[in-house]
Amino acid sequence: MSRCLVLCALMFSSAVFAQVNRIDVVRPDAPELAAFGDYAIGVRTLEGVAPERVDILNTPRDGETAYYERRLTLEVWYPAALAEGETPGEQYQTITRNPELTATLHGRALRDAEPLRADGPYPLVLISHGYPGNRFLLSHLGENLASKGYVVVSIDHAESTYDDQQAFPSTLYNRPLDQRYVIQLMSFLSARPGRVFSGLIDAERTGIVGYSMGGYGLVNNLGGGYSDDIVENFMAPPNRLLHEHASGNPEYRDNLDARIRAGVAVAPWGMNAGFWRAQDLAGVNVPTFYLAGDKDTVAGYENGTRAIYEQAVNSDRYLLTFKNAGHNAGAPIPLPLEIQNNADQTGASHYLDPVWDNVRMNNIMNHFVTAFLDYHLKGMEERLEYLDLVPDGADAVYAVRNGEAQEDHNYWQGFQQGTAVGLKLEHLTPGQ
Repeated sequence: MSRCLVLCALMFSSAVFAQVNRIDVVRPDAPELAAFGDYAIGVRTLEGVAPERVDILNTPRDGETAYYERRLTLEVWYPAALAEGETPGEQYQTITRNPELTATLHGRALRDAEPLRADGPYPLVLISHGYPGNRFLLSHLGENLASKGYVVVSIDHAESTYDDQQAFPSTLYNRPLDQRYVIQLMSFLSARPGRVFSGLIDAERTGIVGYSMGGYGLVNNLGGGYSDDIVENFMAPPNRLLHEHASGNPEYRDNLDARIRAGVAVAPWGMNAGFWRAQDLAGVNVPTFYLAGDKDTVAGYENGTRAIYEQAVNSDRYLLTFKNAGHNAGAPIPLPLEIQNNADQTGASHYLDPVWDNVRMNNIMNHFVTAFLDYHLKGMEERLEYLDLVPDGADAVYAVRNGEAQEDHNYWQGFQQGTAVGLKLEHLTPGQ
């Protein structure tokens, strides 16, 4: 083969590889804990059925409450024991924000692999998407955490996905309940002898990652009851049903799940729409990591995520801010090629940020979520050095000579020189 043909073949193969939706890319400038862990990854799809759930869509205002079986599709990533000859590299078929288009995502998991029980049980992490979204929107995080010794369950929230999106009141009512139901389900499956997840999950160490409406449900499950003023709001579910999740309900706190030990709230929606008052957020007492762009026009920043962070005064909490980023900071996978290459690019903005690169944001998010969950769910105190930082990355000093940190070196742990610019990480303790 001539030199020209060899070069052409290499260029063609590179172009083909580039035209793949990978959810596992770790950039050369990624922070340290964005790297995948040592575990092989298995993945399985489950169907859960929550019985006797209020059917918001078929409950008329001032009419009789309807009930139904609420079905949730779950994607579960977990540490796996690969048999000889088994090759990881899962392809996920997923509906996109343009429901007419299906994307093929490529990752590192192996479908239906045997779970690795030797190092278990593993902490449980839930992923709860936005409105609309689906269980693959944060799949980059699902695979990444499973490789580090977590069982990760990402939820398709019924009536809130790209292909079954229904009226907003369903999401307002069901989000906290869906999250708690999945904890119960996974705990039940782990306790059943002889089943695939038997003995694999330690639900007593549960964390939830909630994006947008997922964050709305998460803050409620962390102890932030909704404002009593919102229960009869025009957008609320009928017949005061949201009172079930409100601070004024004397049974609200009894319904919370004490196994939730940590929360990661990414651009949580609701504060800017009046769903919490200061006295409501004072009920949050679970350690929380907030993540947001300071140009978020959907959930708000000063009147949204930052306000929640500042008013959740009885919790230990962090706020990571992507400067000049919008609502899509950190969470969504990169824009699927099926949308990018389509003449009709409906839904493209759902995945994009005008300033930041998605993969870089995914890497930064995975780094900090790893540090935060490792500390709170695994007791790895050494992870605090990745969290207790100079608040503004632009102010941090990188002073390393011949591989040795100098006296004035205080750069963000795990970040390469210059890569913390554009980021802020703040920390408040209970009482602050």
